[in-house]
Amino acid sequence: MAPQMTTSIRTRLRQVMRSAWLRLTTRLVVGAGVLIAVFTQVGTGPFLRGLLSLDGRTIGAAILLAAVATAAAAWRWRLIATRLGVELRWSTAVGRYYQSQFLNTVLPGGIVGDVHRAVGHGQRAESIKQTARSVAIERIAGQVVQLALALIVLAWFGTEFEGYLLAALAIGLGTIVVVLLVTTVASVRARRVLLHEVRELRAGLGSVRVSVQVAIASVIVIACHVATLSIATAAVGQSVPPLRMLPLACVILIGASIPLNVGGWGPREGIAGWAFALAGFGASAGVAASTLFGALAIISFAPGAILTAVSAVRRRKAKDAAPVLVLVPVRTARNQEKTS
Repeated sequence: MAPQMTTSIRTRLRQVMRSAWLRLTTRLVVGAGVLIAVFTQVGTGPFLRGLLSLDGRTIGAAILLAAVATAAAAWRWRLIATRLGVELRWSTAVGRYYQSQFLNTVLPGGIVGDVHRAVGHGQRAESIKQTARSVAIERIAGQVVQLALALIVLAWFGTEFEGYLLAALAIGLGTIVVVLLVTTVASVRARRVLLHEVRELRAGLGSVRVSVQVAIASVIVIACHVATLSIATAAVGQSVPPLRMLPLACVILIGASIPLNVGGWGPREGIAGWAFALAGFGASAGVAASTLFGALAIISFAPGAILTAVSAVRRRKAKDAAPVLVLVPVRTARNQEKTS
């Protein structure tokens, strides 16, 4: 094969691997595959059971818990953004976080809302790079606290899950470390980028006070999600003691954070069915509770839908009201002489 053709193929492969289309397609295929597998195992009954368990009290409790969780998450984001030099009012952060959660819930992949949040803040702060970094650090910090809390809970109350979770974490972290090592060894530019991002991470969380506040905000968010999942479990008719529910919820929330889903559905339901079955409550109960949890999430993030619609209308009006520049030919004295 000619060297030029080989180079062209390599370039094309790199472009495909880096494309957003491939990442989105992968998330959709994996999420849909997990859902199909769950359908095959438990049928449609648990999904219908979860949806039919919606009632006024359950919805009201979920909306209240979502409001507390959103306020805490917005506070976490504001702390990190301020440290990185992109100021953000708390009220603005709450509104944008509601929008972000709504978009993450209804759109494939689970990260579209975060991109929207970073770009929207970046346009106002005139620094999309820093706002994107603040969103990334905020999400990573939340995930790290969630994993640490899950390990603590499982060590005390969920020994049946501990071995599985530790193995999964070891494989995941090992893969990340190997990829980072290979990339940094192979590329000087990659080493520079990695060191720069480490410095930015230190800037975002470098203060002990800010790190503690971020951890507290993350614990509040997780506690609200655990409470919502507990309410959903009770609503589908499954009685689970609190000390058994806590490790179950931690495992399911880890599954829900995997960005390989279809509008939030997929790994969460699969892991919920597996976790409930392993704990002795049956896979159907886990899938039903997870389905109701997902429906409650969509309803609870309705303010985000309203804010997104209002924002779209305002942008449309601003675009329509923008002045149109009309070029009018200027007649000079020479032109007048020619025409006379």
